[in-house]
Amino acid sequence: MKKQLPSILVVDDEVRSQEALRRTLEDDFVVHCAGSATQARAILEREFIQVVLTDQRMPGQTGVEFLKQVRREWPEVIRIVISGYTDAEDIIAGVNEAGIYQYLLKPWQPDHLLLTLKNAVQLYELQNENQRLALELRSGVDTLRKRVDEKRARAARAFDFDRIVRAPDSPMNEVIDLARRIAPYDVAVLLTGESGTGKELLARAIHYASARQGGAFVVENCAALPDQLLESELFGHKRGAFTGAFEDRIGLFQQADGGTIFLDEIGDTSPQFQVKLLRALQGGEIRPVGSSRALRVDVRVLAATNRDLEEDVRAGRFREDLYYRLAAVTLHTPPLRERAQDIPLIAQELLARTAEALGKRVDPLSDELTACLTRYRWPGNVRELANEIQRVVALAPDTKLTPDLLSPRVRLAAADADEERELSLVSRLDGSLRERMDRLEAQVLREALLRHRGNKTRAARELGLSRVGLRAKLTRYGLGRS
Repeated sequence: MKKQLPSILVVDDEVRSQEALRRTLEDDFVVHCAGSATQARAILEREFIQVVLTDQRMPGQTGVEFLKQVRREWPEVIRIVISGYTDAEDIIAGVNEAGIYQYLLKPWQPDHLLLTLKNAVQLYELQNENQRLALELRSGVDTLRKRVDEKRARAARAFDFDRIVRAPDSPMNEVIDLARRIAPYDVAVLLTGESGTGKELLARAIHYASARQGGAFVVENCAALPDQLLESELFGHKRGAFTGAFEDRIGLFQQADGGTIFLDEIGDTSPQFQVKLLRALQGGEIRPVGSSRALRVDVRVLAATNRDLEEDVRAGRFREDLYYRLAAVTLHTPPLRERAQDIPLIAQELLARTAEALGKRVDPLSDELTACLTRYRWPGNVRELANEIQRVVALAPDTKLTPDLLSPRVRLAAADADEERELSLVSRLDGSLRERMDRLEAQVLREALLRHRGNKTRAARELGLSRVGLRAKLTRYGLGRS
């Protein structure tokens, strides 16, 4: 696309002068010509003009007088006077009152005239860019604050306690209720539980439910770094403090000032580092590596571990005073195998996210597939479940998800669990034939309801019963409420 040429307005009462200027300029500019100030004003009102080039001596109104009006009404236009007279008073008036950019003398040199006008157009563009940037800067603070507030609000909604997926009778409910109660208060919280049980998710929910939600939430895995690097990462360092410290570095405690820092795997830190961390927590001050000056920080500390810290304290592997500093409140996140009722809900949520991320359309999890997922023990907890869902979605040839897409360990473990449950049920069969048959029937009803997540209509259809007949049997075996 051809670039549009800049527009010049030539004002001169002599037609020959207009034509001479037009011939010189028309290859580089769109040239508009006017024989008087009145004609020039009309052109300015209807055309987009960047530079006005006017003769000084014109009948009725001088060039400087005309440019004074231009300055008042079109202040962004660059103003140039061209004249065959060197009147000092005119020049001074033009500079002071009309704000002219240049005062050119006749006879003009084409090259010099072209260079002057190109520079004038560049000045016009720079002025406009400067004004635009100035406006953006003036509104930038409010805009940026609004964007930050919107992002904080989105984060608060995304990490709300109610967004943590769980069943109505989940063991997580008690944990979340306690977390919700202590979130507003500026106390240290220790989150315990196996890897992958959602400790960081719970920590973020605590942060966004607290008065510190406007501050930063920063995370550090304490098991991932050796002592020196971990100290530098958390407390910062000065240039030259150690080999490779080429510049000053702000630590995570400073970045989290006014907010929350989450120290994951705190139980894997060395006793030497524990001393430095305790000193920082007790005094509310940090000392960057290589600095002689302590810095005061206001940070709420949330820590997590998959170890038994109380046992580590007894064994001398973890400092008792640091433990009590970190564990004002302890929250234990149960493993997924202890909250089987949550698995169908979590799996369905993970399925929706995975399908969106991979750009695939898939059906909801089938009852058979859900039953397999529920029977597996998930040693890797939610993280392992998320990986399994990714596998299933990625391998699905169409929209249907079937159990054969599961990894062998999940399928085999589910089959073993079925066999164990059947053997366990048979071993409990004693008493009369009627009593044994009743227990078997109750077990079949219970498993059908589990597979269909409490949907009695679908469970009745599977068992070949009417809904009324199923309800009667549930009442008979005391399963009606379930």
